[in-house]
Amino acid sequence: MISAAAAEASSLGTDLVVLGTLLVVAYILGRLGKVIGLPAIPIYMIVGFLASPNNGWFPLNFHSDYIELIAVFGLILLLFNLGLEFDQDEFFGNAGKLLISGGSYLILLMGAGLIFGFALGWGTKEALIIAGIIGTSSSAIVTKLLIELRRLANRETPMILGVTVVQDIFLAIYLAIVSVVLSGENEPWLVAGKLAIAFTFLIVMFSIARWGGAFVGRLFRTKDDELFTILFFGLAVLFGGLGEVLGVSDAIGAFLIGLVLGATRYSTKIEHVAVPLRDVFGAFFFLNFGLGLDPTEFPQVIWPVIVAVVLTVVLNVVAGQFMSRLYGFSAQAGINAAAILMNRGEFALILAILALTAGLDPRLQPFAGLYVLVVSVMGPLLASNSERIGAAILRTKRTAPARPRDAMLAEEIALVEAATSGDGTPDSATTARAVDRIIEQAMNATENKPDLTKRDDDY
Repeated sequence: MISAAAAEASSLGTDLVVLGTLLVVAYILGRLGKVIGLPAIPIYMIVGFLASPNNGWFPLNFHSDYIELIAVFGLILLLFNLGLEFDQDEFFGNAGKLLISGGSYLILLMGAGLIFGFALGWGTKEALIIAGIIGTSSSAIVTKLLIELRRLANRETPMILGVTVVQDIFLAIYLAIVSVVLSGENEPWLVAGKLAIAFTFLIVMFSIARWGGAFVGRLFRTKDDELFTILFFGLAVLFGGLGEVLGVSDAIGAFLIGLVLGATRYSTKIEHVAVPLRDVFGAFFFLNFGLGLDPTEFPQVIWPVIVAVVLTVVLNVVAGQFMSRLYGFSAQAGINAAAILMNRGEFALILAILALTAGLDPRLQPFAGLYVLVVSVMGPLLASNSERIGAAILRTKRTAPARPRDAMLAEEIALVEAATSGDGTPDSATTARAVDRIIEQAMNATENKPDLTKRDDDY
């Protein structure tokens, strides 16, 4: 018995060494990826793929079974933060235009994705999954790019964020429907009953988020940060499990409780703690997905992935120009929006995992994995160069701003204004650094500089 316990302890030590090694490798590749503007999602997937037991490229033996529970926590926190950052006031205040712009984007991309899914001939349920993979952007990557590319002050940014807001709402409804469809029920009354339960859950949680924020906020009246963290994490896991039990998936349960907590006056404090947790546990989610990829399956999906990528680029350009005209913006603004919105990430992988769990066509996992890898690498590169691309296509000159103002300071002010207006886009650390830079620049300003605070129309 002693030898068995010793062997188990030794195995645990080895597993921890392997896991720590993977995270260090993710850090190194992440630093290299930052040089060319890559987000973290494809980096984590690549590390998992390199360590996958399906290819044997990683020198240590490691299996995804060890981190599946942590990956589930990562999925829950990804969707929890998505709900936490959802701006209800923005949505209900501009619902008409948001629904037109965001709805047209979803109809165009998902409609084409559904047709493409049927054309592949993998099955009706598979086509529904492919439509979701192609039709929805990654809110995490989109928001991160807007901050890192310093485009929060751009005219098209509210339009882009509006599309992600509509997609977040659609995500909840779509996943509820997909979960019921993939449940395997064939009796119409059972399907109708599950859909009724799912939509009742959605309506109740949305109603609490809209009108019950003050009441729910009473739960968080504590000065103990440890208990505060335990409470919101426990609620995220609890409602994730409740969503799974009710048939709407753990992801949607976590999204909905995040939506509710985002309506309380403690939302900023929760986000301050939840974002680092999301980043750590989310890394395990993407790492675990990469561990499940098999390179021998890529050849059978390479052409579908190429077609899907081309379809995504073309339709995003069309959607970007349509929305730009709707808002009265320039063609360049439409190109900027198209390049940023084409990024795909966590939601596509969630759908692939749901399909794998439901026993659908096994080609969906390598298709989703390769598609997300390609698009999440291509998207940031296109987004960072969208102005150059637009200038080349439209044959316009990229000129410096005509107004004699500090561009860096203007961007920092826009960042702070975005944070204090309640859209939840930048994280608190980024905002704090922006405030420090504004103060420092203001203190060092010379008397012959123009007054930067008097031009409200600059921002």
